[in-house]
Amino acid sequence: MADKKISQLDSASALQGQEQFAVVQSSVTKKSTVNDVINYLIATNVTAQAGISLDLSSYPDAHIIHLSWSGGNGTAVHTLPSAASNINRKIRFITDSTFTTNTRVDLTPAGGDTLDGSASAYQINKSYEGIALWSDGSEWFIIQKKA
Repeated sequence: MADKKISQLDSASALQGQEQFAVVQSSVTKKSTVNDVINYLIATNVTAQAGISLDLSSYPDAHIIHLSWSGGNGTAVHTLPSAASNINRKIRFITDSTFTTNTRVDLTPAGGDTLDGSASAYQINKSYEGIALWSDGSEWFIIQKKA
C-alpha cells in the first residue's frame, strides 16, 4: 500500500471513532483518532445548577465546554482539572441565553493550582459569555475572554 498516492486510497467505511491516522505536529509525525478530532471541534454540553459542584477532570477530552443553566438563582462551582496533568491544554467555556447576573459558575483552580496567578475563582454570570484558558503545566492562564 505504500506505493499508492493518498488520492488512490479506498474511502473509509463508517468510522467508529477509535481509528488511528497520522498527524504531523511540529515536524514530528504522530497518531491521533477520529474521537480526538471530534472532541477538539465539537462542544461538550454541561448544565450548571445552584449549589452543585462539578470536577471538570471528568471531561478530559473536552476543549470547548458549552454551559447552560438549570433551576433557580445561585452559584455552581466548577473545579478546573489539574494544570500539571493538562500541559498545553486549552479549554474554552461559552454560556448560552440561560445565564443571568443571578446565576453564576465559579471556575475554580484545583487545590494548589492558580488561574492567572490567583487561587480565586473566575466568575461567569452572563449570557453569551466566553473565556479561554490554557495550562503551561504549572498553572492556568486566561488567554481570551468575552463579556
